[in-house]
Amino acid sequence: MGRGLAQGWCALAALHGRIEARLERELQAAHGLSVREYTLLDVLSRQHSGEGGHLRMGEVAEAVVLSQSATTRLVSRLEDRGLLARYLCPTDRRGIYTNVSPAGLELLERARPTNGAALDAALAEASERPELAPLVEVVRGR
Repeated sequence: MGRGLAQGWCALAALHGRIEARLERELQAAHGLSVREYTLLDVLSRQHSGEGGHLRMGEVAEAVVLSQSATTRLVSRLEDRGLLARYLCPTDRRGIYTNVSPAGLELLERARPTNGAALDAALAEASERPELAPLVEVVRGR
């Protein structure tokens, strides 16, 4: 059982690495965005003004799978580029929230098709490898 688990983990790590490398190349070349930057913009763009709709920095860090300090640095970089804006929570002055700016939303909308096409291409390539094909099917929801 341990060997199968290790092989499965290696296959999953290989698939993730292939996908992330393809996304990184395509997003950087076409939009000047890293995978992490794209993911952060995407996560923050899905916030809403209803109950629990805005994410605190800790929740954002969990969503983008980074430490809180790395997430704060990433937010600062995107804020410096005019793609995000931070503000204090009106009901809790200790809470800081982040919204995607209009320029960030525009960039994200231009980058979404690039991300989707790169993901499709990476999955198509990976599906040709017997050790990765079953995982590709899972990712595709089949």
